[in-house]
Amino acid sequence: MEFDTLFDAQLDTLKEEGNYRIFANLERKCGAFPKARNHSDGANEVTVWCSNDYLGMGQHPKVMQAMKDAVDKCGAGAGGTRNISGTNHAHTALEAELADLHGKETALLFTSGYVSNWAALSTLGARLPNAVILSDELNHASMIEGIRHSRADKVIWRHNDPDDLDRKLASLPANATKIIAFESVYSMDGDIAPIREIVEVAEKHNAMTYLDEVHAVGLYGPRGGGVSEREGLADRITLIEGTLGKAYGVVGGYITGSDSLCDFIRSFASGFIFTTALPPAVAAAAKTSIAHLKTSQIERARQRRQVKRLRAMLDREGIPHLDNPSHIIPVMIKDPVKCRMLADILMADYGIYVQPINYPTVPKGTERLRFTPSPLHSDADIDHLVRSLSALWKQCALARAIA
Repeated sequence: MEFDTLFDAQLDTLKEEGNYRIFANLERKCGAFPKARNHSDGANEVTVWCSNDYLGMGQHPKVMQAMKDAVDKCGAGAGGTRNISGTNHAHTALEAELADLHGKETALLFTSGYVSNWAALSTLGARLPNAVILSDELNHASMIEGIRHSRADKVIWRHNDPDDLDRKLASLPANATKIIAFESVYSMDGDIAPIREIVEVAEKHNAMTYLDEVHAVGLYGPRGGGVSEREGLADRITLIEGTLGKAYGVVGGYITGSDSLCDFIRSFASGFIFTTALPPAVAAAAKTSIAHLKTSQIERARQRRQVKRLRAMLDREGIPHLDNPSHIIPVMIKDPVKCRMLADILMADYGIYVQPINYPTVPKGTERLRFTPSPLHSDADIDHLVRSLSALWKQCALARAIA
């Protein structure tokens, strides 16, 4: 059988629908974030507008130095899985830093936020008796995959709707072990969950709460502990999951909770047991980033200023974007072909890199350009972006928002 024919047929369908993804060949410029060299087009410089390195910590001098020092001290790799030969002091030190961040007894590291969600939810659902996982309908793919892999009973509740969650919890059998899985900041629409109301519903029904804070850690709360810290609710949440690959600027995922909970996941989760540990240098850099953002308010304050400035300028020009209380600014296109075309023009003609967000990341008909201003985007960067978008809106005859 000619297998490539089978592959190409489905790829052709993606292309026809406008949902085929093309990766830019970029090289981040150390010390110059958000600038990057575009090797797809003669190594021209572009400004990156869609990075999840929300605070530019991936190029913070202290973070980079911690990584360099750890390489000099420990070498490049971890040496194996944590269970056999890969646990290093840098891992346990980082876990202690994370536990302190969220006010929990302990933490457990994973190789990515995707893996931490997949491994933790699949293990909880598979091993807890009569488990039922109640999942917000807009939860991330990593959470959905973990729930699916667990083979536990699953109930979907309406997005950010505590009343619907309450009704669905009330309908479950008395012997069910109830696990509520939801996020704080939803990365595509940028909306924020009503965490207090969800926690109160959970406590009413004696349910476990599993909160994904990946798009919030480092950014919200007085020490960067996320929305749950900002709202003073972290102590009432059973498990808080996060990432080291977004606001902290490195890579990796984690969970935090009680000693027993984290030991349970450590002992039974295949996604932890059978995978090579994070390099010690990565762990050291992440620890430094977290510790810095526990005390520094400069990065968060500057980011909030730039987010506010970009929103105001988009409003002034009538560029339609979703109104939300977070740092994520989705500019709605609602057509996959136009979305790809606009991204290509922005890159080629204006030196602006933003990746189009199409299906299956978002539902069909809600395609968008997703902008994430950082503290290192200058006012001039914002001015250039808005002028470029306004010119494209006129050139492509796109609808403007009505004030």
